[in-house]
Amino acid sequence: MSTDIDIAAPRRLRPLKLAGVVALLAAAAVAATGIATRVHAKEQMAKWSAALAIPTVVANLPLHDSSAQVLVLPGQLSAYVKAPIYARVSGYLHAWYADIGAHVKAGQLLGEIDTPDLDQQLAQARADLRTSQANETLAASTSRRWTQMLQQDSVSQQETDEKTSDLAAKQAMVAANQANVARLEALESFKRITAPFDGIVTARKTDVGALISAGGGNGPELFTVSDARQLRLYVSVPQNEAAVIRPGLVASLTVPERPGMQFSAKLVDTDDSITPSSGTLLVQLAVDNSSGVLIPGEYTEVHFELPTDNHAMTIPASALMFRESGLQVAVVGPGNHAMLKRVSVATDLGTKVVIASGLTATDRVIDNPPDSLANGDPVRLASTSTTTALTQHDEAERSHG
Repeated sequence: MSTDIDIAAPRRLRPLKLAGVVALLAAAAVAATGIATRVHAKEQMAKWSAALAIPTVVANLPLHDSSAQVLVLPGQLSAYVKAPIYARVSGYLHAWYADIGAHVKAGQLLGEIDTPDLDQQLAQARADLRTSQANETLAASTSRRWTQMLQQDSVSQQETDEKTSDLAAKQAMVAANQANVARLEALESFKRITAPFDGIVTARKTDVGALISAGGGNGPELFTVSDARQLRLYVSVPQNEAAVIRPGLVASLTVPERPGMQFSAKLVDTDDSITPSSGTLLVQLAVDNSSGVLIPGEYTEVHFELPTDNHAMTIPASALMFRESGLQVAVVGPGNHAMLKRVSVATDLGTKVVIASGLTATDRVIDNPPDSLANGDPVRLASTSTTTALTQHDEAERSHG
């Protein structure tokens, strides 16, 4: 039985303990490095988020446009003179001589109406006139005889006065019958439908054999004649532009079916009242159409050149902010902080607006401001690049991963 004792084992435990301590320190170093990296990444993330929380805006100075402002509005052309022609006598259409599109002269025959009833009334009226004229002749002869006999004291004064009064009644009857004949002859003239002026037949709403009823504009017209050598142009101008609309103002117009062509129009007058339903002023312009290019009833695009206010400033329409307190514009103030200013618009030009009051020439107007922008909020001008912030964010992401 051996009594030897192994004393080498404790010597091998020391290197193991040393290795464990080294590993523990290494793990602690790795953990500390990871924590530090995460803290740094979090700080970078916070800085990046704070940087992006400040809106980046585009700011420009208001423009002073010395050229005339152009106001574009829709308009409608109408014939300078347009007459719907109705029948004044009843009957049947005998014939028509002008169809739609025909150029006619004043007094030119358009159609004829057969009026058998009217013809018989006229014949009866003429017969009544002849009867009354015969009675008048007899009454005149009787009155003369009785007047002569009165001078010879052959008849009484009463009888003579009766014969004289009968003559006056017969003369009045003749006058009444003559007026009736003239009335019916005037109606007979309406059997011939004629053009009231030089123009174009723009409608024919009857045909041969059609029953014609005398009307006063309640029924359909037989013909319509329009004079389109000169046209009327009607435009509804918004109330805020009504003050600059004056007679003599010249405008240009275009029609969609003739691209590239412009026509001149001269303002004639306005109705001098604002329509309550639309808040607009009705404007009438005259357009020369001697060439016949334009057609009555067309919709047009009218361009008004408005006088320029030297103190007015133009900004993009996208810079306007509609708030509860009214129309506002955001400008870049000291320290790159937003300032909200109330403004009033003089002219709306579509993509641009002319500001009448509320801005100065040195205000840097923010275009398309965020909806949440409030007075005093910090802003970053678009000229300051955000590339650095984005780069720091990418680096933080990579180190965190």
